[in-house]
Amino acid sequence: MIRSWVVLFLALVLAVVCAAQAPQSTPSGADASAVAGTVVGTWTLTAAERLLPDGTRVADYGPSPHGLVIFTADGYYSVQIYRAERPRFSSGDKFKGTPEEYKEASLGMSVHFGRYTVDPAKGTITFHIDRASFPNWDDTTQVRAYDLKGNELSWKVPPRPDGSIPITRLRRVR
Repeated sequence: MIRSWVVLFLALVLAVVCAAQAPQSTPSGADASAVAGTVVGTWTLTAAERLLPDGTRVADYGPSPHGLVIFTADGYYSVQIYRAERPRFSSGDKFKGTPEEYKEASLGMSVHFGRYTVDPAKGTITFHIDRASFPNWDDTTQVRAYDLKGNELSWKVPPRPDGSIPITRLRRVR
């Protein structure tokens, strides 16, 4: 009896493992080989910069920002960018921050998740944002021009009101 349960359990585990390794569908509108060969995977942030109107590049989230971006084969993504040095709340309680602490916490990160599509012909990634740390981006679609060279990926955000262009640079995790 126990042997039968063990065999059944092992068969179930094998089925789950095989299903997890089975090829997934690609994001709607994206070419399967383009997606699989480009952005799918985990990426670490190497730089978050702003390109100023005069051509100068400056850090957007301070020196050595931290971040992680994940693109799944079935069309989901998560972007997380944080300033390396973020002031802690003096109270030690996130519900008892000062106005300045809340401001710094909000401006010290850029986080969003949802679904994505890639158009290699146009060189764009389209983020279909479900939720973001900036609430105005919730339920929006945003297109980013991207550049992929080997294991280096970058994209540009449309210009801000001051004319600066945020640039995210990433390296694929191996």
